[in-house]
Amino acid sequence: MIRNLFYIFQYDKRGIRKAFFWEWLHGFCIAAPSGILLVILWELFKVSPDVQRIWITTGLMASLFIAQLYVAKKAMLSSNRTTYEMSRKIRLALGNKLQKLSLGYYKKRDPGDLASVVLQDVANFENIFGHSVTNIANALFGTAVLSVFLLFLNWRLALTLIAALFVALPLIQFSKWLVEKYGRKQIGARNATGARFLEYVQGIQPIKSYGMTGQRFQSLDNALSRLRKESIRVEAIPGPFVLTAGIVFEVFFIGMLWLALYYFTGGTLSIPILIAFLIIGYRLYEPMKILMVEYPVLSYMNVSLGRIIDLLDAKEQEAGQNAVATSYDIRFDQVHFSYLDDKKVLTDICFHAPEGSMTALVGPSGSGKTTITALIARFWDVQEGSIQIGGIDVKDMTPATVYGLISEVFQEVYLFNDSIYNNIKTGNPNATEAQIHEAAQKAQVLEFADTLPEGLQTKVGEGGNKLSGGQKQRISIARALLKDAPIVLLDEATASLDPENEIHIQRAILELVRDKTVIVIAHKLATIKQADHILVLDKGQVAEVGKHSALLQQGGLYARLWHIQQRASGWKFEGSLNK
Repeated sequence: MIRNLFYIFQYDKRGIRKAFFWEWLHGFCIAAPSGILLVILWELFKVSPDVQRIWITTGLMASLFIAQLYVAKKAMLSSNRTTYEMSRKIRLALGNKLQKLSLGYYKKRDPGDLASVVLQDVANFENIFGHSVTNIANALFGTAVLSVFLLFLNWRLALTLIAALFVALPLIQFSKWLVEKYGRKQIGARNATGARFLEYVQGIQPIKSYGMTGQRFQSLDNALSRLRKESIRVEAIPGPFVLTAGIVFEVFFIGMLWLALYYFTGGTLSIPILIAFLIIGYRLYEPMKILMVEYPVLSYMNVSLGRIIDLLDAKEQEAGQNAVATSYDIRFDQVHFSYLDDKKVLTDICFHAPEGSMTALVGPSGSGKTTITALIARFWDVQEGSIQIGGIDVKDMTPATVYGLISEVFQEVYLFNDSIYNNIKTGNPNATEAQIHEAAQKAQVLEFADTLPEGLQTKVGEGGNKLSGGQKQRISIARALLKDAPIVLLDEATASLDPENEIHIQRAILELVRDKTVIVIAHKLATIKQADHILVLDKGQVAEVGKHSALLQQGGLYARLWHIQQRASGWKFEGSLNK
């Protein structure tokens, strides 16, 4: 846990030092009046008390109480400011880290689990560190100060009280271990519940369609049940050991009281010291009772810290050597690739897409078309072979450099919950208003935006849910036009659109691909008849290469797919629909 805390402290070392200084000073201000009270008691039991000294000491005590209010305020503000500043920096660091990870990392992690790290685990650290750590620092310092006072008065009675700490600490340590053990399970259950709920919301349409609502959606119900069980365990199982530690303190105080009375009746203990131990001795345990509750909670925080640090330390995609391409042809040279299960998705892929040409990727589902475009964009790195842009291996470029060379337009479009204008602007944050309007016009966005009450400033909703599929596609193309990258990757954007929208999108795409190196995933073969090169894929291998007419003449896979689509275009429903 100490290692994890020091790792996190790097995000605000100065703030941490300042916060702990004020907490330790606060602990002193809390404990010191007890020591001053001893001076007053000692003076009161003298034969001739020095009244002036009593008043001076009382004034000093009052001053410390006033100082305590000021120090408490400074300690609270410093602690909260430092905690929230660290949380802010940690969240930003996590966000930056997520940008640098390959898609392979996301394949291994549940999206709900990643969201939990950024939101809930950082919130756990924020809440627990902001209260528990400072309380523990305060408790330890306060106990140390009071122990010194009591040892000075009577070391035997003081050691009796202090001995309770060594008996109670193993119980507290064991409860901490239990909290950590069951805390991991509870956090796992919490993350699983978040993931299942996300799945439930995203899949609400088929859930309703197939009557899987309520208790019948068993996976969410099971996740909630597990979360309930683990939440009870993390609270209930360590609880008895914490309570037992509290009983230990009471027993040792009674033991100290018995010993003090024994010494008093034997004439070896004065009344002032007896009273001091009765009043201040019991206060010695008050900070430890805070520690007793707060210390096990740190284990729960430590689990969250471990998950945060694991993500911050995750292996990033290789940075490359800052090489820059000056031409934009694409070459695959004996590329082999597999995802996480080691099953080959691509085997010995070789092809060349000249600069300014259009290369179409066709083939059955699962043949590797989308994987090829992902490799070009360097979302993944190949295991064998090389992919080159302008004669430079993409591994020798930084991921950011590769992304800067490529514009993508896919069937599934994600828009940010912002205006149409700002969604287009993400293609080039430095673009002028005139350039954004020009891109919107070329992409046919103004065709529908001008009919909206706020025009380009209209909010699109989460993921663009206030717009139709065709409208989102046009915004996506406008974004790509604004970026004006030399390479364009298309996953046939018109495949699932109605005829009217398809015409608009095709016009926009013609503007987008002008003078670019284009790689297009084709589902409708009729749309790529004029492609310069057609790459036919089957089971992760190149089955055929050529132009449309030549491939038809070969009579292979491409010809078979072509004839299937031609026959399908004439399908019609028979039976009751014709009656």
